[in-house]
Amino acid sequence: MIPTVIAVSMIAFLIITLPPGDYLTTYIANLQQQGVSVESAQIQALRDRYGLGQPVYVQYWNWIYNIIRHGDFGRSFHWNRPVSSLIWRRLGMTLILSFSSLIIVWFGSFPVGVYSAIKQYSIGDYIATIFGFIGLAIPNFLFALVLMYITFTYFGQSPGGFFSAEYVNAPWSWGRFVDLLKNLWQPAIVLGTAGTASMIRLTRANLLDELSKPYVVTARAKGLPEWRLLLKYPVRIALNFFVSRQNNLLVTLISSAAIVSIVFSLPTTGPMLLQALMAQDMYLAGSFIFLLSILNVVSTLISDIVLAWLDPRIRYDE
Repeated sequence: MIPTVIAVSMIAFLIITLPPGDYLTTYIANLQQQGVSVESAQIQALRDRYGLGQPVYVQYWNWIYNIIRHGDFGRSFHWNRPVSSLIWRRLGMTLILSFSSLIIVWFGSFPVGVYSAIKQYSIGDYIATIFGFIGLAIPNFLFALVLMYITFTYFGQSPGGFFSAEYVNAPWSWGRFVDLLKNLWQPAIVLGTAGTASMIRLTRANLLDELSKPYVVTARAKGLPEWRLLLKYPVRIALNFFVSRQNNLLVTLISSAAIVSIVFSLPTTGPMLLQALMAQDMYLAGSFIFLLSILNVVSTLISDIVLAWLDPRIRYDE
């Protein structure tokens, strides 16, 4: 995990610094568009202050050293605030949204996929297939706009944001938590729909592959009850693919959350990361990518551990 995280942080930091210029280039161009003249001495003073005149590898080393040694992610040029004061709340809300969507995917895709495989070519299977195609075909931003219109027009719910106006800056309480749930379900459903549709098709395909294998025929011939046979053997083996896909699914949900957050005006990592990339705010953008990469690596580790526990064929010798 450690070499992977280090390699990802280096690549991310390098890619962020590849576009021509830096934050000061964008900042000075905006000032000049407003008719404000900036002297070269002032530009150099700002460059020295932010350390932008140093080589890229020196800037990276200073950044990663301060993270490891002091937990300091640097300072955001655009917001003129420490990066650590900006990222944690948005990262927390991103995780809440992503895991809420993941729960919808789990409880929606697995039972429907199992039913669709067991009842192949039935009416329920056809309905699940149609739902899967529709869920995959509709873009997230379009579904978000339609859902916002329906909830506002027919239910009077204010579109956008995680909280109502009276709870935006309020301390955490039971009322604020309930208000979060009232506003969280819309983006969670938007994100979960595409993932659910995809997992239904994949779960169905993998379970159908297991149902046709000789060990299932042998178990039936021995008189094993159907429900016990399904749960003990083919469904359990089909779970391997379901578990292994959760890592990629979580990354996909976090990536898709950027567009959904912009449509719903949600304070997650996506909109701020996009703004940081456009402004070439390298410490803020690099910190977001670095933390999301760590989350990806940790989720991969958890997926591997669960897979080894679930499947008796996956064991490690001493």
